Amino acid sequence: MSSTLLLVDDDTSLIELLAMRLEANNYHVLTAHRGTQALQLLQQNSVDLVITDLRMAHMDGFELFENIKKNHIGLPVIMMSAHGSIPDAVDAMQQGFVSFLSKPIESLSLLEAIKNTLKNHKKRNSVLNKHHFHGLAYQSSLMHQVVQQIQALAPSQASILIQGASGTGKEVTARAIHKASNYASGPFVAINCGAVPAHLLESELFGHKKGAFTGATHDKVGLVQSAHGGTLFLDEIGDMPIDLQVKLLRVLQERTVRPVGGYTEQQVDVRVLSASHKDLYQAVTNQEFREDLYYRLNVVSIHLPSLHARPEDIPLLANRFMQQLTDDKKVISPQAMTCLLNYHWPGNIRQLQNVIEHAVANSSAKLITADIIKSAVPQIGETSFEGLNDAKKKFEHDYIKKVLSLCQGNVAEAAKLAQRNRSDFYKLIKKHQISC
Repeated sequence: MSSTLLLVDDDTSLIELLAMRLEANNYHVLTAHRGTQALQLLQQNSVDLVITDLRMAHMDGFELFENIKKNHIGLPVIMMSAHGSIPDAVDAMQQGFVSFLSKPIESLSLLEAIKNTLKNHKKRNSVLNKHHFHGLAYQSSLMHQVVQQIQALAPSQASILIQGASGTGKEVTARAIHKASNYASGPFVAINCGAVPAHLLESELFGHKKGAFTGATHDKVGLVQSAHGGTLFLDEIGDMPIDLQVKLLRVLQERTVRPVGGYTEQQVDVRVLSASHKDLYQAVTNQEFREDLYYRLNVVSIHLPSLHARPEDIPLLANRFMQQLTDDKKVISPQAMTCLLNYHWPGNIRQLQNVIEHAVANSSAKLITADIIKSAVPQIGETSFEGLNDAKKKFEHDYIKKVLSLCQGNVAEAAKLAQRNRSDFYKLIKKHQISC
């Protein structure tokens, strides 16, 4: 599959010539004569690399690049300029351009720059795709720490409590622990304790004997027994009724189970994992959860971060969900991906999966556009991810206020503490409109 390049230059004859050369080298080429036209093409097409002129009317190369950085995160850009100079080249590279070419453009130099850029971009993406661990897809440092914790804990027999907000992937994490454990060859049995009516939960977990209650027309094997030799995952354990908590505690302590209406104990060898979006420690304090069961389940705990706290994982997860849903190689446009990155995801990974399912179902084209993503969640187009410049300004503002507060408004002392001369510190105070 050939890479798609976008050429941007107000010199019509030049981009036609360059397009012919690049198409002869098996690239798919789009052309634009203005920056605004280039932005429209980026919204409508999946582009692998942008090559733009520096000096253009209405919107120059730097302005175009700033827009691309904001709305098409990660898309590489090469700059061309007839006014090639060392200052321009240095400025371009500092801004984030991957390469700078002086006009007249030499074919070999252009092809080499394109080849290297695409190779490095592909290598970076392939590295990101390597981060999988028994069903967990990640590239963020937060999830890397979680996976390291799983790798250390999985071989033991210790019960593990998985905590995290709804939709953060607690069952997927439990499956990963199971697959990495010594129980991997056995069954993985999961039950959501909050989804089963309280009067049925005991029978589901421990089984029952024929005639134990009205409707018990035959013996039933419970999920604890079904998980023998493997892993039992108790999701939303905080919703389990207190009376059942006592019976579960006995199973964990004695490694035996007695069906409802039965008289004999049956031995079980099972690794118990549990999960809750509730604060179980607080539930213990409120006498809503047994303290002895809490400590039996929480021998060790794993906390899953929210999706908002791990935005680096969003592209990887989104593409993975899409690959699972379709065989026709749909592609998420850079602008659509930016929308996904900017959203705060209150429903976490489960919500992201639902949005991708909606996008695939509502797109007949191969390119998933930002409009399709926004149709799933209208608020998804609202920017919530803070830019670097804004983050720097906020840090500087808060830092100056803190230093002044520590020095009780004494500017000379504050400047000394901040290791700046007094005049510079006064300028910073004025810049951020801070009153002393």
